[in-house]
Amino acid sequence: MMPFLIASLSCGIWIYLLAARGGFWRAAQRDDAIAIEPSHAVDWPRVVAVVPARDEGTLIGESMGSLLRQDYRGDFAVIVVDDHSHDDTAAVARNAAAGASDRVVVLDAPDLPDGWTGKLWALHHGISHALALPKAPDYLWLTDADIRHAVDTLTELVRRATRERLVLTSLMAKLNCETLAERALVPAFVFFFQMLYPFAWVNRAQRPTAAAAGGCMLVHRRSLQAAAGIDAIRGELIDDCALARRLKRYGPIWLGLSERVRSARVYASIDEIRHMVVRTAYAQLRFSPWSLAWATAAMAVTFLAPPVLTLLGTGLPQLFGALAWAQMALAFQPTLNFYRVSRWWGLALPAIAGVYVLFTLDSAYQFMRGRGGEWKGRVHWPMPGR
Repeated sequence: MMPFLIASLSCGIWIYLLAARGGFWRAAQRDDAIAIEPSHAVDWPRVVAVVPARDEGTLIGESMGSLLRQDYRGDFAVIVVDDHSHDDTAAVARNAAAGASDRVVVLDAPDLPDGWTGKLWALHHGISHALALPKAPDYLWLTDADIRHAVDTLTELVRRATRERLVLTSLMAKLNCETLAERALVPAFVFFFQMLYPFAWVNRAQRPTAAAAGGCMLVHRRSLQAAAGIDAIRGELIDDCALARRLKRYGPIWLGLSERVRSARVYASIDEIRHMVVRTAYAQLRFSPWSLAWATAAMAVTFLAPPVLTLLGTGLPQLFGALAWAQMALAFQPTLNFYRVSRWWGLALPAIAGVYVLFTLDSAYQFMRGRGGEWKGRVHWPMPGR
């Protein structure tokens, strides 16, 4: 009886995910999915990019070059905030900006106060500098030091933001997907993020779902000020989604996949991807052991049970397990196509999901031992009460 119930539940979950969860699996919310009319009249607003950077000496030069090559027709400046790097991040940024000193300033972040994450404190410092300029920006472009932008990224962000009157316009950077570890785990990371935050729901003003991708966010300055600024989310580890939740109260937001915005960071091993996930996975569950137990059980029924039932079951449990496995493999195909990796990875999604369950359990363990949110030598958030 139990195998039949689990198989029925798993199959039903996948029917729901395919039919009623915002079509997340189609990966259809993209910055090129609907052409923004070039004729759309734009009074090009003033934009300031703010780039927090910590130990990014090997990547920030390329990122800065892509920012300075933007074809944007309005006033555009760049503020880099060095977040107490141990390498030559600030020097590389200044060298990359040579000849553009009128458009680029490199700042050192003040000492990190209690209650702030390092990235948000650096963003806060950079935004404060931008707001103190003789002419405050209309939009703030929050981007990371490991991101490469196509030359028209800012132009297209502003077109969409002004046309749709968005308070937040975000593009999810296309992650590198060349090494074996990346091919195995990166598309699934994006798939799970879309499943958790269906982009179509994020992009509907009537829906409460809110999310953003921190590597590329164009923020309406007055809306950010109305939302109490970065100060309001000072301690959030998943800061991009926290900002999206606050800003959606003040107007529509938009999130999509992109070919224009790409991460320059290479994940050479599974352990490097594990470290990225472990940093925030337990924070996503709000540090709750009960939520951890529920999420683990849900992942087991949704992803792990179907292949077990298919290979070891009989009768209806085997049939329903096979149907669920086939549905998840089908659902994974658009994301695999977006990342240009073999479609056969779809059959491996149960095993990949199992790896992410282990990452999440490890995240909880690290928080419980007081090492939660560790990133680049800094522990951002110890376990509450410790």
